[in-house]
Amino acid sequence: MKPDADRSTGASSADDPYLPHAGNGGYLITRYDLELDYRVSSNRLDGKALLSAVALQPLTRFSLDLVGLQVSKVSVNGRRARRFSTRNGKLFIWPDREIPVRASMLIEVRYQGNPGPRTGAWGAVGWEELADGVLVAGQPDGAPTWFPCNDHPSNKASFHLTIGTDSPYTVLANGELTGRTRKAGQTRWVFDQAEPMATYLATLQVGQYQRVELAGRPLRQAGLLPADLRAHFEHDFGRQAQMLDAFEQLFGPYPHPSYTVVVTDDELEIPLEAQGISIFGRNHVDGRRGYERLVAHELAHQWFGNSVTIDSWQHIWLNEGFACYAEWLWSEQAGDASADELADQHWHRLRDQPQDLAVAAPGARLMFDDRVYKRGALTLHTLRNVLGDELFFELLRSWTGEHRHATVDTDQFLAHAQRFADRSLAGLFNAWLYERSLPRL
Repeated sequence: MKPDADRSTGASSADDPYLPHAGNGGYLITRYDLELDYRVSSNRLDGKALLSAVALQPLTRFSLDLVGLQVSKVSVNGRRARRFSTRNGKLFIWPDREIPVRASMLIEVRYQGNPGPRTGAWGAVGWEELADGVLVAGQPDGAPTWFPCNDHPSNKASFHLTIGTDSPYTVLANGELTGRTRKAGQTRWVFDQAEPMATYLATLQVGQYQRVELAGRPLRQAGLLPADLRAHFEHDFGRQAQMLDAFEQLFGPYPHPSYTVVVTDDELEIPLEAQGISIFGRNHVDGRRGYERLVAHELAHQWFGNSVTIDSWQHIWLNEGFACYAEWLWSEQAGDASADELADQHWHRLRDQPQDLAVAAPGARLMFDDRVYKRGALTLHTLRNVLGDELFFELLRSWTGEHRHATVDTDQFLAHAQRFADRSLAGLFNAWLYERSLPRL
């Protein structure tokens, strides 16, 4: 993260051209400790955030990302900030004394308000009220709608969350549930996310849900869903345990302690991934496994995106192309259409669409375009055909193993893939990732 011209002032951007407003420079956050109180009926959130950070340069001022909430108190290393202000989605903080380079910082922010989504080029993201509850979908810049943060995927950190809310509601957040206490109609839930996580993958789910166990060993898999969907859910997600076994063979060990699927009582346009969690709408549960490819897609993100995380948004194909290809691999494993057949189908569809993006540099406007997903998957299928199955899946397993809980970019993947080839792969990757025209399959 690049500082601005003033070496004693942290930049109010992570210098990502795709999201120039997101993230901040001058420091790295290593841990978030969040204490929240939430009232569903009034959508009222009161929060205290303790952020552990390390200064990368001397700091007389720095910024955090925060949208739509009011700040009442800020302190740094136990001393009240000399000044703070909020504007344009940023919380600017002037500590009472300069923070030296490499020094630790403990930043405390007290805040409150009625959270809601932020609207941008990719629609509304972040905190979203449901008919009876809440979901948080942070990708790509929605995390600041509910806590102050350094909202850029290159800055991964551990999380600890305590939230109190009305007792009829079930709460889910990232990591392991380590405590739950009930008192006077309120329940406090405590979650600990030990593995580093990008802020866009942090989530909070609140609803009147029934819990369904899908598998207990060796990995806990569960669902939270409206009670009336239980029969359809158990059928539609009934093969998820087999899916996870297949993906562990293809991609390497599952990288998180558990996996939970949330099905909201509302309909959602698309499912959403979070670390250790996926979120579906009730419209994705039809009792006919009509959306099983999306079950595979969201599960695959636990490896590609959530554990191995892109260090800037330009490289989104490393998340979505891989998750899309996982859909094809599951189809093959389940005895349905082969990856060859699906690649051919999607190539013919892409041939009739505009040829105006480069997969590895699609631009901010097109970074979530379905063509990035499908051409990314076709890139991987082409690589598989060149290397053969044994080397290709060894490549994927070593990729997820060597970069477990780290951040990556396209150049790193290309260099990694080259280790498994006996000839240059530059032409293949240039044609599929950097040329706009669709190569022959």
